[in-house]
Amino acid sequence: MSGLAKKECVPCKGGVPPLEGKAITNLLAEVEGWEAVKGHHITRAYSFKDFVTALDYVNKIGGIAEQQGHHPDIVLTWGKVRVDIWTHKIDGLTESDFILAAKCDEAFGSA
Repeated sequence: MSGLAKKECVPCKGGVPPLEGKAITNLLAEVEGWEAVKGHHITRAYSFKDFVTALDYVNKIGGIAEQQGHHPDIVLTWGKVRVDIWTHKIDGLTESDFILAAKCDEAFGSA
């Protein structure tokens, strides 16, 4: 499990610059399977054996998002869930985005 999964998301009040370059690369190294898209958001797709299992996972990460106060974009299709994460207030990435990604991975491991 990533050390990031043990941390808590910090609410962003805006006014902070989004992460760039090496900072993104370093945090990506801690969340396997995630990729950065144009330095703006991170994304990962998870595969499941059927729709119901995928839906259960969506509900699980929805609960995590509520608890963390940090809400990803989630796309559910048959046997697949795609999660896109960024900090909307600054329209870019913060450490909290990677924390939430690690928590999504942890939930997938128990799905």
